[in-house]
Amino acid sequence: MEQYFQDDALILKAEPIGEYDRRLVLLTKDHGKISAFAKGARRPTNKLMGSTDMFCFGLFKFYAGQNSYSLVDVSVKNYFGELRDDMNGAMYGMYFLEVMEYMTRENNDEEQLLKLLYQSLRAIVSPEFNNKLVRAIFEIKTMVLQGEWKSEIKGSFSETALYAVDYIVKQKPEKLFSFGLKESVLNELILIAEDRKRTLWHHEFNSEEMLKILEI
Repeated sequence: MEQYFQDDALILKAEPIGEYDRRLVLLTKDHGKISAFAKGARRPTNKLMGSTDMFCFGLFKFYAGQNSYSLVDVSVKNYFGELRDDMNGAMYGMYFLEVMEYMTRENNDEEQLLKLLYQSLRAIVSPEFNNKLVRAIFEIKTMVLQGEWKSEIKGSFSETALYAVDYIVKQKPEKLFSFGLKESVLNELILIAEDRKRTLWHHEFNSEEMLKILEI
């Protein structure tokens, strides 16, 4: 790999290291999930300070050292600043980030999952979409892109709910968030997603506990 490289990426996690640095976990288009150090990013005058927070999406430039990556520069395309003023939306967004951090791997082709994550965050900050619907779509499509989804759906569900699942399975991430559902059908979709998660995702996400409270 070349010493310097650029890649579209979205920050999944940002944590302080030392007095002024940050350690980032990012989902990138061409290099999968990577960790990188942003030296001096917590200094008020550092050019990286405003572009190394969770949810930031853009073109990131890295230096590939012998044992680690260092962030050199960022051209931010979307800060998702709306999530800083919307606690409910932020909790959904943090759940999406946590799922992606768990599911993705370094040097994998994760382009479609990055697109799904980006479009899901866009839907969360939009007043047009029900957050529960966005979550169900995100979960089902994640399982599809991970190759985990099985076409057979057990149980008695309405034709509309089954049509919605089929649409999510077949549609590209960029076009997923283009429909709404009445509450009864949405509840069916949530049940389908939850049933598959219990079977396939043997992992407890910290942010999911907060979502349980929000969704009561």
